[in-house]
Amino acid sequence: MIVFDKLWETMEKKGVSTYFLREKAGIDSKTVRRLKANDNVETKTLDKLCSVLKCKIEDIAEFINDD
Repeated sequence: MIVFDKLWETMEKKGVSTYFLREKAGIDSKTVRRLKANDNVETKTLDKLCSVLKCKIEDIAEFINDD
């Protein structure tokens, strides 16, 4: 399972809000809700997040084995 807990940590460290993501990265509120719920998102969204946050994928997402 992919979880986005690190996204919220990275955002906090950088002083970034979800409003910033919506305005600067073009990520809509529906996608923000999906990220908060650890639902599936497109790789295009991950690319936008990494670009606007100037970070690596491992700074926003993590795989956790749900066995």
